[in-house]
Amino acid sequence: MPRLDRDPPRHSLVRVHARAWQASLAAQPALQGEPVLRDWAARGWPLIARRALPGEAAGVPLGLPLPPALGKRRIAITMPTDAIESVFSLPSLRDAMAGAPLSWQATLHHLVGVAEDFQVEVRVFGSLAWQALTGLAYLGANSDLDLLWTLPARARLADLLATLAMIEARAPMRLDGEFVRADGAGVNWRELHAGAGEALVKTREAARLEPVAAFLGATV
Repeated sequence: MPRLDRDPPRHSLVRVHARAWQASLAAQPALQGEPVLRDWAARGWPLIARRALPGEAAGVPLGLPLPPALGKRRIAITMPTDAIESVFSLPSLRDAMAGAPLSWQATLHHLVGVAEDFQVEVRVFGSLAWQALTGLAYLGANSDLDLLWTLPARARLADLLATLAMIEARAPMRLDGEFVRADGAGVNWRELHAGAGEALVKTREAARLEPVAAFLGATV
């Protein structure tokens, strides 16, 4: 059992102990009407770290989205630190792509190749990630592809952004997502591609406008 001295980083996946999960559900009658939640932890399905809400009870802030067939409701829950079983990363695009629609496959293979060419990691969140993690049907005809990219060398960022825009123009889905630093702070790739001096930087604690140069300052 991990000893957490701080909340898990943004976009971390978190498994909780099944007994603690059941106790948490029992204390929240509003969640007991969702049968899929009952065995969520027992199946080994994770939750995702999120930003704490104002006035929220103490604990590790976590969440999960229900699949579209169950209304796409977003569940926000806090768990005590001793309920945490493990903390791990989102699935890589390569690992998650097998569950994507056939019409997406050429684009996904292209994106995996781009990540290798630019020597960056690309992971998935959103519908494709939850479908890969649970086996439930999260993807629909209008689903976006949500990607997390690590930052490339500073001199190659503009080329990578231009490549993503080119791929999206030919893709059967919308490409969404962020470029993230090692500390978990992220900026939507479209904002970086737009070339503005400021962008909305999202961290575990807040989301605020900051100079793009400051966000990129840790890259080389």
